[in-house]
Amino acid sequence: MGDLEVAQSFSALRTVVRAAVLIGALWLFVLALQLIKTGAGGLRPVLEGLSVDGVLGHMGFGWLGSYLVMSGSPVAAVSMSLLAGDAISDVEAFAMINGTRMGASLIVLVVGFVSYITGKRNPDGLYIGVVALLTAMTLWAPAMPLGLIVLSSGWLDGVEIQSPGVLASFVATISDPVVDPVGDALPRLAVFVAGVGVLIASFTLFDRSLPSLERPGSRIEALSKALQQRYAMFLFGTLMTLVTLSVSLSVTILVPLALKGYIQRDRVIPYVMGANIATWIDTLLAALLLDSPGAFTVVLTEMVVGAGISLFVLVFLYGPYTRLILSLAHAASRSRRNLGLLLAVFFAIPLALLVV
Repeated sequence: MGDLEVAQSFSALRTVVRAAVLIGALWLFVLALQLIKTGAGGLRPVLEGLSVDGVLGHMGFGWLGSYLVMSGSPVAAVSMSLLAGDAISDVEAFAMINGTRMGASLIVLVVGFVSYITGKRNPDGLYIGVVALLTAMTLWAPAMPLGLIVLSSGWLDGVEIQSPGVLASFVATISDPVVDPVGDALPRLAVFVAGVGVLIASFTLFDRSLPSLERPGSRIEALSKALQQRYAMFLFGTLMTLVTLSVSLSVTILVPLALKGYIQRDRVIPYVMGANIATWIDTLLAALLLDSPGAFTVVLTEMVVGAGISLFVLVFLYGPYTRLILSLAHAASRSRRNLGLLLAVFFAIPLALLVV
């Protein structure tokens, strides 16, 4: 067997392994949602003990939760399961998933910091992380009050996509043999914790089933180099997030691309805009798998309002908005003291919301 045939065999084997890992990740995702839904009632005493109450408290809880797991998607999926399990209300679920958008981009700053201390001490990675965080926070903060108005007014209640009966039957078939005995054997809180653990494992496996994005390949580099126009970068961020189903993963690619000079600093902003809209696809899937019309309406409201704000800024306010974000990021990353103060603010706000 020649070298070419060996290489092709290994490539085919890697493809099969990735496909198997992907299927396993999807099964764990379904299993996790059902475990969390079953154990949702056990979390209510914990939320009350942590003084997580009302809209602001749940927003802070989702915000800090996304910090903790370095991703917003698992926490958003948890909120859908809690809503489906009647542990929280629709407005509390909306606030919780809105909070995940505020904290999901922290991973970009962490990757930038690691690149800074282990590489050539180039501050651009830190700068990109700050830009990503500021972009997410400034766009999704106004989405909170607007979304609550839309949700409370019921403007989108008529837009429903019922979970097909065959899908509900399939979900029960692949999850009930595990969920039912676990639910009977363990306290509700333990079932919830187990579900969260399985959910994080599913996202980890899903990430590993994809090609590495920390060191982007030549095709991605060439594509990102060609897409320097703001609308093109918006679509690029949307596409990358649809492929990875994780805004944390898709936005993290900005650090190596920016350090290599393939993405200009101001083009980070439309990329993050698109990524933060497309990331709701997996949360919509979670709502459908849970067969919860209320959860679907919550996610749809977040998508419509968030997309409306982002597109308005992209089309009409892009120049002044970009100058504001870049100037703030430049000031924050100028010194260790400024960066430390900004990080302190990033953590202080959700903590304050949690105890309000």
